Parts: sequence; structure tokens; C-alpha cells
Amino acid sequence: MAAIIKRYRLILVLIAINLSILILGYDQGTVAFEQAALNLKEMLLVLPPIFVLMGLLDVWVKRETVIAWMGDNSGFKGMLFAFLLGSAAAGPLYAAFPITYTMAKKGVSIINILVFLGAWSTLKIPLLLFEFSNLGIKFTIIRLVFNIIAIAFLSWLVKGLMTERDRKAFSEAIEKNDVSMTLK
Repeated sequence: MAAIIKRYRLILVLIAINLSILILGYDQGTVAFEQAALNLKEMLLVLPPIFVLMGLLDVWVKRETVIAWMGDNSGFKGMLFAFLLGSAAAGPLYAAFPITYTMAKKGVSIINILVFLGAWSTLKIPLLLFEFSNLGIKFTIIRLVFNIIAIAFLSWLVKGLMTERDRKAFSEAIEKNDVSMTLK
């Protein structure tokens, strides 16, 4: 029981804060619980299809294929593929994390995982179309180019800042299915 409380202590603290707000200020507490319920509903609608796709990816796509396309030696091709996958993805950012876990299990490089996450969060095709139609082609292209450069550079930088110990801890956590792993 103590291990469960320790693992979920942040969630328990947030529930306690929400309950306090509900008791002390009825309107704000009601709004907080309504928002929490909406977020939970959204997660329950988004995550199951993501887990199904993740399972299919895990079964249908061979590890050797993934390593060839997006592994440590994939170079520019892997990065381009990560940009395209992240840009074409749909759903909120938290839906990308189970996918990146499966990618890591399949041998995708750290750089390509970070590129995928960066593209998912900032380069989605619907967002680009919205910007193009509302803010103009010049703004859209400038932001797109700067985001691509920043994502690529920051992914490379993070990989460079990771020590051998960090890489080993990451690999071990993926092998043990410990998605709660943190780098120390």
C-alpha cells in the first residue's frame, strides 16, 4: 500500500487540493472537478485507439525494419521519417508517449524519438493549414523552418548531453517495461 501511495502521491496531492477548493470555494471546486472529468473522458477516448495501434506496430513491424529506418545509423533518413510521422499524427501530445515507448522498444534512436515528439507537438499538418489560411504563407514557412531547425538541434543537443549512464538507464528501463523511469 505504501508503494502505491508513493507512486501516485502527486495525483493524491492534486485530488486533495481539488477537494479543498471544493470545500472552501464551491464554484471553483466544481469547475475544477468538471475540467478533470472532461480531461479524463478525453483520455479514455484517445488512449485506447493509440494502444491498439501501438500493439499492431509492435506485432506487425519487425525490429530490424525499424532499426534500418530510424535506428542509430539511420542518419538524415531516420530524422526525416520521424518528422513526417510526428507531423501526420493526430491527437494530444500525451498520446505520443506510448508510441515513443514502442518506438524505443523497437530500436529507434533517441534523436529520432525526440524529433518525433517535437514534430507531434509543433508541426502537425492541420496546424500548418490553419496558420497558412489565417496568418499567411510567409509566417507559416518561417515558423516551419525555425521549428524544424530547433527540433533537430535540440534533439541532437539532448542526445549529446546524455551520459553513457543515462543511455544505459534508458535502455534498461525500456527492456524492463518500466515506463516510470527517470534519468538521474
